[in-house]
Amino acid sequence: MRQTPEERTEERLDTLRSLSTLLDNSVRVPGTNYRIGLDPIVGMLPVAGDLPTTALSVYIVFEAASIGVPRATLGRMVVNLVVDALFGSIPVVGDVFDAVWKANARNVALLEARRGDATGAVADERYLLLASAGLLFVLVAIALGVVSLVVLLANQFGLL
Repeated sequence: MRQTPEERTEERLDTLRSLSTLLDNSVRVPGTNYRIGLDPIVGMLPVAGDLPTTALSVYIVFEAASIGVPRATLGRMVVNLVVDALFGSIPVVGDVFDAVWKANARNVALLEARRGDATGAVADERYLLLASAGLLFVLVAIALGVVSLVVLLANQFGLL
């Protein structure tokens, strides 16, 4: 029997919910009610640990785009991934951040909330503007810190 477009979309959403749960909430932390997923666990592997989970996170955003989520919401989802990638890549601290931030659960929640709601796009645009400004500030601060460190080291070694 052929599925209707709505049934196919619902099936895709179920797949994305399952993937999000696997990445963010699949394992209960012993002795607590808190759950983490494969994202922070696999992220503990040096160098390549974040790559497979990031690829799966990007897949969620691509699926959201194909389902027809507004562009502002897609932008917000991408910001969630960028924040996750930036802070999640810091050794040890980034794994704790991944366990708390849960970018995939956030993105699936956005997908479900906005897939048929054009009015939510206005709030998403405001969030996207503020988040982009915040990320730009962080990137500029990092760049200034690196330049300052290079100048300081150059002065220490008499290169300047």
